[in-house]
Amino acid sequence: MHALQGLLPVKDESDAIFSLPASSEAAKWEDLLQQGWQAFQRGEQPHWIRANILHSWQRSQQLAIDPAHFVYRAPPAAELAAILSSNREMIEVARKVMANLLAYNPDGHINLTDAQGVTLDYCGADLTPPGSILLEEVLGTNCTARCLIEQRLVYVLSGENWKFQLRDRHRHCAAAPVRDGTGSVIGVLTLTATPDNFNAHTLGTVQAAAEAVGRELILRRHLTEQQSILETLNEGIIVFDRQGRIKTLNRYARQVFSHLDITGPAIDEQLQPQAGSLLSLPFCNDRELQFMPAGSGISCLVSLMPAPDGDRILSLRENQRIRAITRRVLGVSASYTFEMIQGQAPALQQAIQNARLSSRGDSTILLTGESGTGKELFAQAIHNASLRAQEPFIAINCGALPRDLVQSELFGYVDGAFTGSRRGGSAGKFELADGGTLFLDEIGEMPLEAQTSLLRVIQESEVLRIGAAQPVAVNVRIIAATHCDLLDAVEKGAFRRDLFYRLNVISLAIPPLRQRAEDIVSLVNAFTQSLCARLKRNPPRFSPAAMACLQAWHWPGNVRELENLVERMISLCEGLLIDVADLPAEMRHAPVAEALSSLQDASRQHILLTIDKHGGNLRRSAQELGISRTALYNKLHLWQIDMQALRRRG
Repeated sequence: MHALQGLLPVKDESDAIFSLPASSEAAKWEDLLQQGWQAFQRGEQPHWIRANILHSWQRSQQLAIDPAHFVYRAPPAAELAAILSSNREMIEVARKVMANLLAYNPDGHINLTDAQGVTLDYCGADLTPPGSILLEEVLGTNCTARCLIEQRLVYVLSGENWKFQLRDRHRHCAAAPVRDGTGSVIGVLTLTATPDNFNAHTLGTVQAAAEAVGRELILRRHLTEQQSILETLNEGIIVFDRQGRIKTLNRYARQVFSHLDITGPAIDEQLQPQAGSLLSLPFCNDRELQFMPAGSGISCLVSLMPAPDGDRILSLRENQRIRAITRRVLGVSASYTFEMIQGQAPALQQAIQNARLSSRGDSTILLTGESGTGKELFAQAIHNASLRAQEPFIAINCGALPRDLVQSELFGYVDGAFTGSRRGGSAGKFELADGGTLFLDEIGEMPLEAQTSLLRVIQESEVLRIGAAQPVAVNVRIIAATHCDLLDAVEKGAFRRDLFYRLNVISLAIPPLRQRAEDIVSLVNAFTQSLCARLKRNPPRFSPAAMACLQAWHWPGNVRELENLVERMISLCEGLLIDVADLPAEMRHAPVAEALSSLQDASRQHILLTIDKHGGNLRRSAQELGISRTALYNKLHLWQIDMQALRRRG
């Protein structure tokens, strides 16, 4: 066409060098675009119309969009409110960028849409209200719709719009996509300007503005992710500058130091570290520090690292929480209860009754009894019946520890306390048992120097680690146990007298098995059932004669010896009956067995006569015999007497 002579062709944005109509030629290009529109309506393909615009016109025509009818459509109010809410952060970020961009286009209009073409916000001239849907299938060819389709920087001249009313504004548009961290388009920034303010540089500023919005959103997302990670860390993080001003802290740090204020005084003034200033403290890993915020002592394992611009990063874990984790890993808990203690002998029942009463308080308990009587079982039962049942139960055998390690095991040590010590130090059993119960077995074997430290812990309720300058407060109930005569040890100078009286607040004697022979039947049955259940085999039966031998034995190893014997018998038993011949030789001693057999016969005769007297009523018979009904059942079971037959005979 002769009308194109003297005018540079308008090229697509993808061309390396493209031209835009000069403002002085705007009117001519309006005429040319109008002619191109008329030619398109006649079914022609005007070559001076850009290919992408022609394709968009064709799609708009196929969608039967009326170019003469113009109205902005918007989603329903509730849906629009949800869209605006979900894009709140992008709107906030874009608003600042849009305001800066508008400074170069004082009479322009800038709008932000989401990835579905819904207008989220605008500034400048009032052209596109929030909520307006700018999709091609709604408005036909327009700059925002074209950007969403092609997902790149685009421009649309006023005469290239599909709607007549958009053309009549005589304004050009440039649009650039806003992308997230994955490169996906999440919005579009569109600038509408008059021809004299629209040139190639305009497209560059729109592109830069959209990229700035995307970068700011990505940065915010990264910061949010980092903050989320900081908040979920199982350690406290505090970042402070060269002046000690706190810049960042996470949830864990706020929990440990509840009064820590990010706008408050310097970190040293708020935390009161006992090892000097955190501003001059050398960078370190896993160093134990004591803090005294608001006068209360908090012991932590800390690391101090440098950060950019001279800042410092303090990471910390409260020792109390570290000890709780250690206790979970070690599985320090009590499993036995009073209900699990087998036996009905009066001496044992009296011991259980006294132990139940002692579990109600926090007084120190001294358990005495021969080896194997079940002192630790009683200690666990006392703990589980106390108010400390949900707290740790830690047992330590004082006689099994090397003498030079007793103090470090009980009281712990700090970093570098002695050659071979663990880096960062270690908490002792008292700290691990904080809030719960510490069971000191074989207390009579404790060295004198450790006894002195133990006495101080009991008196002051605080532990001083080896090499430490400051003690750590602990709340521990102590249950001690011994098989030896502590008073005799006191007289011989092997045990501190003052410590003995501190431990002997409540004294509980656990009876040996030879004083509760009537419980042997129930113990043997219980051990047999438990072991055979683990081995998944049918339990064998002990013959009356074999059981009589067991009851006659003096059991120097007490219940532990009996349990081991039952396990050995079951392991070696080939049938379902364990008889006298299967027992160890020392238990088959004839005089003992014969004497016991005679005694058993007399006892059996007396019990059967009593039952017969009461017409088979076992409750009344047990009362007259002075034994429990359970003990009577056990005897009848041992003698293989049919209890139903006894009742029928009565």
